[in-house]
Amino acid sequence: QVQLVESGGGLVQTGGSLRLSCVVSGSIFSVNDMGWYRQAPGNQREMVALITSGGSTNYADSVKGRFTISKDNAKNTVFLQMNSLKPEDTAVYYCNALLGKYARSWWGQGTQVTVSS
Repeated sequence: QVQLVESGGGLVQTGGSLRLSCVVSGSIFSVNDMGWYRQAPGNQREMVALITSGGSTNYADSVKGRFTISKDNAKNTVFLQMNSLKPEDTAVYYCNALLGKYARSWWGQGTQVTVSS
């Protein structure tokens, strides 16, 4: 069984920083792309940042220049460094990983990020 466990969320003031982590564990044969998504109340889940198996990255326009995605392949862990946080960044942040030969999609349980004004 595969598990994705996020950590690092919390309450921060506008302009502050947080670092999210997501550890992938279980029967992992290969890790393809990984990413972070977020969902605010009343909104659809949206992509925040993606990182491919080769290390290429892609960001939502709203977070470019403020957020950085990275990974530690040896530890099957993906990170999201979030700087210059804004109230509109408030959401539940979910980790996603595409695993195995068929790139099956797995999700974490989510971690709450709240940015106060």
